[in-house]
This record gives sequence, structure tokens and C-alpha cells, in this order.
Amino acid sequence: MKDGQMLLVSACLAGFPCRYDGGTNFDARIAELVHSGKAIPVCPEQLGGLPTPRSPAEKRDGLIVNREGRDVSAAFQKGAAAVLQIARIYGCTAAILKSRSPSCGKGRIYDGSFTGTLIDGSGTAAALLLANGIEVQTEEEY
Repeated sequence: MKDGQMLLVSACLAGFPCRYDGGTNFDARIAELVHSGKAIPVCPEQLGGLPTPRSPAEKRDGLIVNREGRDVSAAFQKGAAAVLQIARIYGCTAAILKSRSPSCGKGRIYDGSFTGTLIDGSGTAAALLLANGIEVQTEEEY
């Protein structure tokens, strides 16, 4: 990440209550980036039309399914497209996203069993950003 560059960040990391359970994953470093005008907070799941709170979702067999087994892939794809559009509008070339999330995770995400088991892969929004040349880090890498 370069100084002076506008970043995208997962809104939950900046303290916005948009996690599936209505909570946050507050990270003071990320919140400061938003507060200082260096980052734009986004929640792909909300941008995709999902409510907060909502049933947790994980990736299983190429689909994003919630705990009840409902396929919510379309909402995740819609949210990912919105995040990419925001990145383009603001000239963001990098993002700091929530690790292990089915939307934002990079490299390792939950496997769809809702047991905390991880698999190789990236969340829907992270994968779309990466495919479009936008650098993605998780808060654990930042």
C-alpha cells in the first residue's frame, strides 16, 4: 500500500455494525484510515442487499450458502460488483478486507460447514477486486 493512495476497507473493521450478527470487527488502525480520509468503508454483503443482522454464510461447492442452506450467491456477487464500482469511482488500487469472510477473505475462507474449518480460496468481493488488479490484504496482513 502506498502513501497517499485511497484505500477500500471492510466497514466492519472500521467499527460499522455490519457483521452478520450486527456486530463489528473493530480495528483501531483501520478506523483511523477512514477517520483521516484515507479509506472508504464498504460492506459487500449490505451492498448486495442483505440485511443486518443476517444468517451467517460460507462458501460451499462454489456457492455462498447461509446456515439454513439458502443460496445467497447472487447477493454476494451484486455486492462484490458494487465494491468494484466504488473502487473505480474513487481510484482505489488497494483494499484491506476482513480475513476469512465469504465476501472479503483472501487466501483462506470458511468451508461451508459452519464449524470454523478453513479452505483455500478468497471471498467473492476479494476475488473480484484481485481479478481487476486491485491489491488486497487482510487486516492480519496489514
